[in-house]
Amino acid sequence: MSENAVEFYWRPGCGFCMNLERALNQAGLPYTKVNIWEDPAAAARVRSVANGNEIVPTVFVGPAAMVNPSLGEVTAAVREHAPELLPQA
Repeated sequence: MSENAVEFYWRPGCGFCMNLERALNQAGLPYTKVNIWEDPAAAARVRSVANGNEIVPTVFVGPAAMVNPSLGEVTAAVREHAPELLPQA
């Protein structure tokens, strides 16, 4: 994955994932979706930051990892680690 990309780890049927995805779309933040049920390495990456659990949504922005973050938390991480991804006003 690109060092300057929002990586959105999710799984089908996850209501929290759907809510965060809707918020990311409304905010205009670009992201790459990774289904942890289809990618064992992605599931392992999520477990590595979620105390061994497969909690989604989990979002990575550069070095920042967030488990079940709010849009505000994702936006703050983008502002700090990948400001070029922020929508231009």
